[in-house]
Parts: sequence; structure tokens; C-alpha cells
Amino acid sequence: MNAEELRLITWGGYAPDDVVAQFEEETGIDVKITLSNNEDMISKLRATGGAGFDLAQPSQDRIVGVQRQFNIYKPIDYGQIKTDQLQPSMVKATQAATALNGQSYGVPSVWGTSGLIVHESVADTVTDYTDLCATEVAGKVSYRLKRPTLMGFAFAMGMDPFAAYDDRDEYQSIMAKVEDTLIDCKAKVKTYWTGGDQLLSLLRTGEVVAAMAWDAGGWKLSAENPDIRFVAPASGALGWIDTFAIPRRSENEAAAYKWINFVMQPEIAARITNASGNFTASKGADEFVKADLRDAYRASFDEQAINNIKWYPPVPPGLESLEGQVLDRVQAAN
Repeated sequence: MNAEELRLITWGGYAPDDVVAQFEEETGIDVKITLSNNEDMISKLRATGGAGFDLAQPSQDRIVGVQRQFNIYKPIDYGQIKTDQLQPSMVKATQAATALNGQSYGVPSVWGTSGLIVHESVADTVTDYTDLCATEVAGKVSYRLKRPTLMGFAFAMGMDPFAAYDDRDEYQSIMAKVEDTLIDCKAKVKTYWTGGDQLLSLLRTGEVVAAMAWDAGGWKLSAENPDIRFVAPASGALGWIDTFAIPRRSENEAAAYKWINFVMQPEIAARITNASGNFTASKGADEFVKADLRDAYRASFDEQAINNIKWYPPVPPGLESLEGQVLDRVQAAN
């Protein structure tokens, strides 16, 4: 390589053009971006044994299992991370979720949650996931038939599915209760949404007045119509963190650490939030985010709601196929 290069595999919106341009100008490092998602990142890095990229951005619950199986990442040297720029609770959650043999494999980057998008008219009725099954909102609610729905309902029913991850019998018993509830609720659901655009349109037209969905979608709608807002459910929003992880055969680790520290500066991180609609682990970055998004975020998350987020832990092998069967049975039920 003549010019120094950073090969980044990441999600849409996480490396906005203006941020890349400023980094290139300040460091002299060329940034080459490949847009991706969790499954695709894993398969690309698996195929090469961790080569081809210098920095990746997998979700925090998709690192340990993959690392144990395919050895595609290298441990993070936290001595090279400016952790004073980061939210301590997210650093702690990420270090725990990406820990293997006493070392951590991820640094928190962008995060978001699933919770409730509600219309003002039903805000008193729908305060937790299971309230989507309330008679008062029958025929005007929506959620996905995906694992976040299983997790949300379990927490709202007073159970802790994450704590049961390593106890197969306990986990099956939790899922059986959730399955029954979702089957009972089926007649009250307008439709199971499958794509973000479909959901936003259902909420815009008022066909749906409450849904389980991502915070960014809720904030987008809030900007258009202040009567619609994203709320953190009483039992806790479900949180994901996309991380920075260093592929095992990265050819420019130094540039990877430079990028991490650069984009986690509050003013730069705010530009990533403005581009992606999601907030970052950068401390104080919300000060610099565009006003409507910042205000919507602060209305959804006070400190208590942030501390009550249930962060997704790594999924043990075999669990997702069990959940898939539950979802198939709910889908098939009359």
C-alpha cells in the first residue's frame, strides 16, 4: 500500500461522507468503506479468516460466539481507547458482552433500542409491551414476529429471558408462556410489520396507534407529528450496541484506533447521529445533535430509563432455532 488506508466494514449512516473527509484530511489516511450488516460481516470475515478489513462494526451480541467458533477478531487494547469520551455504562455493557478468556473484543459505538411508539391518545393505556394486547387498542396495534418481541413480552410479564440463556429448561418455559400470550393477542394485532417503511406508514395514517419498534423510527415520526412518540417501556427498553471490533488480520490497527477515537469525539459523534438517526456511546454528544432529534431523545430517555435498558447479551448456540419455532407457531396459529 502506498497511501495509508483504513478498510472499514460498517452499517449505513455510521461513516458519513463529511466525517470521512475530515478524518482523511486530519490524518492523511484514506478510508475505504464497505456497507454491511451482521450476517454479511461475519460471512466476509469468516471466508478470509479475519482478513480484508482493518475495522468492523458488529453488534455486541454477535461477537463472542463468532469469535469462539471462527477466531476472526483480536482483543481490544483499551489502553489505546480514549474511554473518557464514552458513556461508562455502555463501556461496561460492551466489555461484558464481548468478553472471552479475560479479554474484550468490542468498543461501544452506536446504540439503539426497541420500545414502544405510541399515539398521545393511548399513551396512558400502552406503557409496556404486553399493553399492546389491551382491549382498548384492539385492531390498532402492530409488532414484528421476531426475537425482540419475544424478549420484550417476557420482560413485561415479569420474567428475565436473558438471565435464563444458560438454562435451557427455564428458557423453554419462559418462551412457552410468551408463545401463549402472543397467540391470545393475535386477534388484536392489525398486522405484523416486516419493514420499517411499512410500520411508519401504518402509524402515519393512524391505522396503528401503538407498536413495538425502534427508537429512531419513533423520533422520525415525532418530528412530523408531535402526537406520536417513542417511549421506553416500564419493564425497560431492549438495547443493542453496535461496536468497533478489530479483525484478526487487520493490516492497519493503528488507523483503526485513530478512527475510533476520532469519531467518538462529541461533535463528530453528533454528526453520525444526525446521519443515522441513532445515538452513540460518545458522552455529551447529544448537545451537538440537531434540536428536534435531541429533544425527542431526551423526552424518551431520562437517566432512569437509560439505566433500565436491557442490553442484549450474546446468544448461546441453539437458542435462535428454538425461538424460531415459537415464532412459527405463533404465525401459524388461528
